[in-house]
Amino acid sequence: MADDYSKYDLGDFELKSGGKIPNAHIAYKTFGDPSLPAIIYPSWYSGLIADNEWLIGEDKTLNPAKYFIIITALFGNGQSSSPSNTPDLKPFPDVLFYDNVKAQYRLVTEHLKIKHAKAVLGWSMGAGQTYQWATQYPDFMDLVAPFCGSAKTSLHNQVFLEGVKSALLAAKGTSSGGIVKGEMAEKGEYRGWSEEERKNGLKALGRVYAGWGFSQAFYREKLYEKAPTLGFKDLDDFMVNFWEAWALSKDPENMLVMLHTWQAGDCSAQDPYNGDFEKAMKGIKAKALVMPGKTDLYFPPEDSEIEVANMSPGIGRLEVFPSIWGHWAGGPGQSTEDVKWLDEKLKEFFENTPATVRLPHR
Repeated sequence: MADDYSKYDLGDFELKSGGKIPNAHIAYKTFGDPSLPAIIYPSWYSGLIADNEWLIGEDKTLNPAKYFIIITALFGNGQSSSPSNTPDLKPFPDVLFYDNVKAQYRLVTEHLKIKHAKAVLGWSMGAGQTYQWATQYPDFMDLVAPFCGSAKTSLHNQVFLEGVKSALLAAKGTSSGGIVKGEMAEKGEYRGWSEEERKNGLKALGRVYAGWGFSQAFYREKLYEKAPTLGFKDLDDFMVNFWEAWALSKDPENMLVMLHTWQAGDCSAQDPYNGDFEKAMKGIKAKALVMPGKTDLYFPPEDSEIEVANMSPGIGRLEVFPSIWGHWAGGPGQSTEDVKWLDEKLKEFFENTPATVRLPHR
């Protein structure tokens, strides 16, 4: 259930940007016994906590009988502090991966009393948070497994996100203020969304996303019709009842907050790396299994190759999803063959990789 989760109060939460979220909270859900080795599993762009659960089960590597699994929600996803549940904070301040991981660290150490984690892993923006964990708290986990995501949002990815942002804002009669900037507006100016603006903007966002979420080969093979988990009658049906339906279930300002987090993603933009990407990759101590999608249009394997090449010898390993499902190869569970491939890679990685850092979990 979408509302089946817990919250941890963070108080007035200071952000790296200099902003603040008053009375902030982080939403989370746990699986398994707290005495078991911990696995941190952050959410993705627009994803609710329940949208991560497809990779968890007694028949999966993320088995609650073996691990204490913690799903954490991004600021802006509608469950953690977000524009939609913080009505008195307008406009909502800029949030970075750094801020999300700082909040997650407080949750797992202060509230859940975890001193060390077995692993951090995640899909898409969950992978961005995984890289952030590995560089912000490099001694905290044994393993990291980012899939279909990146340590630093590429220039091409930033441009894609400008299209998403601009499509959404155009319905409101405004435009982007620029890369890693919000809405074009006078300083301090804020105006909400009418219902018509919200509907038109989100539908446009969904249609822009449709050209990026899946690969050219996915559309060529008409998997939107043929895949058992999809089964749409034609392309228009897919556009309306998959993409538009997904977008219309969201809040436009929530989407903009998370979009900024994604567009600004760069785990080297923190001490002690100070923008040196190679130094940040060298700072990763946990063994890393990096799994890009062969046909992912957001996060191509070439970007992951650069990340792994910049890690210290013996730290990173690259495995590429051999899939035509594009970004969706890594989640959220609709490509059943890719789920099987991912789970098998995680099983081998978890069971056969000696930890770089060995500390007590409690």
